[in-house]
Amino acid sequence: MGITLAVIATLAIAVPTAIISSIAPPKHARVLTPAVLPVIPKAVMPPVEPVSLAAITPDDARAINATVPFTAAPVPAAKPFRLTDAPLGSLRAIDCLATAVLYEAGDDPIGQRAVAQVVLNRVRHPAFPKTICGVVFQGSERRTGCQFTFACDGALIRHSWNDAAWDRARAVAREALSGKVFAKVGYATHYHTDWVVPYWSASLDKVSAVGTHLFFRWTGWWGTPPAFNRQIASEEPAIGQLARFSPVHSIGLYPFASQLAATRAERLAALLAAAYAGPGPIAGDDNAFLVTIDRDADPEGLPRLAEAGCGDRPYCKYMVWAERYALPTALPLDPSQVATMAFSYLRDRSRGFEKALWNCDQFPRADRKQCMKVQTFVPGAQLADRESKGPVTPSPVGEKITRASAANPLPEASAIPPQKPVPTPPTP
Repeated sequence: MGITLAVIATLAIAVPTAIISSIAPPKHARVLTPAVLPVIPKAVMPPVEPVSLAAITPDDARAINATVPFTAAPVPAAKPFRLTDAPLGSLRAIDCLATAVLYEAGDDPIGQRAVAQVVLNRVRHPAFPKTICGVVFQGSERRTGCQFTFACDGALIRHSWNDAAWDRARAVAREALSGKVFAKVGYATHYHTDWVVPYWSASLDKVSAVGTHLFFRWTGWWGTPPAFNRQIASEEPAIGQLARFSPVHSIGLYPFASQLAATRAERLAALLAAAYAGPGPIAGDDNAFLVTIDRDADPEGLPRLAEAGCGDRPYCKYMVWAERYALPTALPLDPSQVATMAFSYLRDRSRGFEKALWNCDQFPRADRKQCMKVQTFVPGAQLADRESKGPVTPSPVGEKITRASAANPLPEASAIPPQKPVPTPPTP
């Protein structure tokens, strides 16, 4: 009886293996079967192997891929990913992610969303780089070994997409970086098209198919949601390969603004404004923006960011802080929030008024007229009353003036005629 059971067990393993072998491609192609899946323990970081493909025909690859079953385990959706970088970092992340989805999935929004989700999953996983651009261009410093082949096979030099396709890819990237989840791929960290067979494909759990792409996650603990809890880095690197497509990737690689040729500086300013996808207006006031920036951001670019954020609004207030902890979430502002403001921009086209001012303690200016004035503050009990009256008169304290209100920080109280009160946002 024992011998009979042993024979049956042997056949149960040998027969499926023989079937898979009969379908397999030529002997030079290495193919792993589900029977040899390694499970990497939690104490060992899984290796991120370079892309290496079995030398087989597309038809053989499809036959092999079809023999690998989808996992029977649950495939939970990833948590929403929301990028909180400063404007320059956000723009770089958007363009890196847009490049990845466009070159990996073509001008296909569904495939692009699936690829974007894999990139975000990798950023959250400790086995990969901590930035969007770092993940997309991982291995690009080598001739071989890129995680995304377009990053090291010359595709970015040989080919570029039309503006409409680029805009659509950037829209997919912005959505993914703003919390939109592509649930079907779950926590997948790998994928490939069905006409190739990477050597790692049978060592991972196959979770889903989207079009011609197959998606995989690591086996064991490293493929579960708790493994994707890594804190990402706050700054995105400048990628030289993208400088010709993305002006934000030329900043830091080449001399900025004043040292650029006039035509390049103008193009950079125009594209920065067109590309800027900063935060929307605050709740309750479509004309007011509260924004945080990187403390190392170039102060010369702030007016362009403000103008791009305000768009074509005839009236707009754009207020910037360089410290994330100091960023207000609503109006009115309290005195400490006004005092820590790094930059302010006010536009009121009905009065022909437009002005940008810097906090010169944070961003020194050669022209002191561009500096915010020193302020005095009104006790909280009187603040609401002042907010309803628009601009206020200079305080009795010598050269110091008080802004029109903490909720409506004007560049200078005397810049707007007192007979036309400046609109203030409703109290949230």
